[in-house]
Amino acid sequence: MDCNQTIICGEIIKLAELRYTPAGVAVLEFSIRHQSIQLNEGISRQIKCDISAIAIEKTAMTINKLEIGCRVKLTGFLAKKSQLNQQLILHVNNVL
Repeated sequence: MDCNQTIICGEIIKLAELRYTPAGVAVLEFSIRHQSIQLNEGISRQIKCDISAIAIEKTAMTINKLEIGCRVKLTGFLAKKSQLNQQLILHVNNVL
């Protein structure tokens, strides 16, 4: 199995400056704060976490127009931040 798909809602808490790669590809790094209550086997858990994310091209341009505090629903996949950094980052494919 090689599925890697994430859907998450949250509030934008950090927006970096839109940048471009040497090839001219738009890249935007940002963070969202997710809060929810999850029921698992009859136990209620309050979830609060900050998630680092990155978007490219049209998705980056769309998110760049949003403001801090804006609620979003993101879809994408998880990957290591870099070959040397094991921290996970959400690579956003779509924003709703």
